[in-house]
Amino acid sequence: MAYILSIETATTNCSVSLSKNGKVIILKEDYDKNYSHAERLHVYIEDVLKQAKISQNDLSAIAVSKGPGSYTGLRIGVSAAKGLSYALGISLISISTLEALAHQVKIDRGVIVSMLDARRKEVYAAVFDANYNQVRKTQADILDESAFIDYLERGIVHFIGNGVEKTKTIINHTNAVFVENKLPSANEMGNLAYIKYKKGDLEDVAYFEPYYLKDFVALTPSKK
Repeated sequence: MAYILSIETATTNCSVSLSKNGKVIILKEDYDKNYSHAERLHVYIEDVLKQAKISQNDLSAIAVSKGPGSYTGLRIGVSAAKGLSYALGISLISISTLEALAHQVKIDRGVIVSMLDARRKEVYAAVFDANYNQVRKTQADILDESAFIDYLERGIVHFIGNGVEKTKTIINHTNAVFVENKLPSANEMGNLAYIKYKKGDLEDVAYFEPYYLKDFVALTPSKK
C-alpha cells in the first residue's frame, strides 16, 4: 500500500492531496490570490494527514509540482517536499506542473495547451495530445494572433491554465476552446506520482531543483 502526499504551489493555488495507490482520498486547497503558501502549506499537510488518520511515518513518498510557475511558490513547495522526504527517509517524486494541469481536460480529439501566465504577453506552455502525451516541449511563448496556429489549423485546441484570460483576448480562431478558471491542483498529481513511484522514477533529494524555465531576475531598486 502506497500513501503519497502531493504538493502543488506553482501558482496562487496552495494545494495538498493524499493518494492511496494512485487514488486521491483527501484534497485540501485554497485559491488565495495573495500567495499565502508559506502560512498555509504546512497547516494543510497536517490537516490532510489528520483527516486520513495517518501519520507522516505512514507515507511512502512525497510528490511535488516541479514547475514552471511562480518562483516563490515553487521554492516554498519544493523546500517543504525535500524537507519531508529527507526527514522521513522516503522517496521524492517530481511532477510536471503543465502535465498535471492538462489532466483536468478530458478530450477525444485535438490537443491540450497547458499554459501559465508569465510577464506581459508571454505564457509558459506545453502541448499534449488526447492521451496526455507531450507533443511539444515546454517553452515560453509570445502571444499574438498566430500563436499555436499550426495546431489550430489542424483541429480543436483546448487552452487551460491562468494564461487563458489574456490568451482569449488575442487568439480568435474557430478551433480554439478556452477552459477558464483552472489552476494546477494536487488532485491530478496522485495517479501521476504513483506511476512514477512504481517505476522508480525518483529525484535525488540533495540535488533536485524546481524547473523555473527562465532564470529568476531580482529587480534592483533605483537609486534616488
